Amino acid sequence: MGDFLKKIKIIISVALFITSFFCFTTTSFAAQVDGKYVTLGGETFGVKFYNDGVIIVQLEDFYDGEKYVCPAKSSGLAVNDIIKKANGNDIKSNEDLQKTAYECNGEPISIEFERNGEILERKITPIHNTAGSYLLGAWVRDSCAGIGTITYYDTDNNYFAALGHGICDNDTNALLPLGFGEVVHANISSVTKSITGKAGSLNGYFTNDKIGNLTKNTDVGVFGTINNIISNKGKIEIADLDEIKVGKASIYTTINCDEIGCYDVEITKICTSDSESNENFVIKITSDKLLEECGGIVQGMSGSPIVQDGKLVGAVTHVFLNKTNEGYGVAIQNMVEHSVD
Repeated sequence: MGDFLKKIKIIISVALFITSFFCFTTTSFAAQVDGKYVTLGGETFGVKFYNDGVIIVQLEDFYDGEKYVCPAKSSGLAVNDIIKKANGNDIKSNEDLQKTAYECNGEPISIEFERNGEILERKITPIHNTAGSYLLGAWVRDSCAGIGTITYYDTDNNYFAALGHGICDNDTNALLPLGFGEVVHANISSVTKSITGKAGSLNGYFTNDKIGNLTKNTDVGVFGTINNIISNKGKIEIADLDEIKVGKASIYTTINCDEIGCYDVEITKICTSDSESNENFVIKITSDKLLEECGGIVQGMSGSPIVQDGKLVGAVTHVFLNKTNEGYGVAIQNMVEHSVD
């Protein structure tokens, strides 16, 4: 859902939330659909997500003693730009960019950044505010955390797929660039029900048990390696796109501690087979238990596998705010296609 992320924002004048940043090499998992069978998910998990660079989430004017200024905006930077380097040095955290601005003494900084897949460069001269701190006038983010649901496992390769949508910035909705991501166990302690106009959420906590790493963040799901398969369920066949139809289905999700439940839903509409879309069909919750305890679909259910006629057809991705018992699902074939490098 849209609020998967726990928001972490800083303006480049204050030292807040700094975490070590690592480089992670992705791996191809072409074998994960061998025989078209996978192991069903439904377990919740926690993600600690670290960007590849820092993403600009807001540009903000500040007062320099005479007028309001914003060096980042004046130099041509924009929201969703991903800052990679400053003066030739890698920017791996908010603190790295902050330090460069502090130490510039009013001299121009060379900023290398990514915009729409293209690497660009600009010169920016930080300006000091009334407190004497040199600022760029940009809010940036280097990391986030949240809870989601695993869709399926490839037990032969210790590989998993989850969420059914990408991890995006909470403010700009831009897909975040993956630098490194840790996957940990998450236990659900309570549920905040969805109500008309507001999505609820699965509420829980991360354990210290690291179970894997993210390798890809895409519009139709996140993918990665896992140390130990935590599901003891049997194999299930992956449905072809043309096998998804209007009618009864089930979702597997966790709304209480670590207990996976199977709940009745109905696929009410087929929308598109577009492989870049995570809104391929519409589901309606018909389970009395889910309606009573969750109000329908809540944040954290993203990735919950959807099974129809004994085959895995997709995963929950969104909730409709005007009808919280309904939402979108992504076709499993689209997730599989994007899982392979």
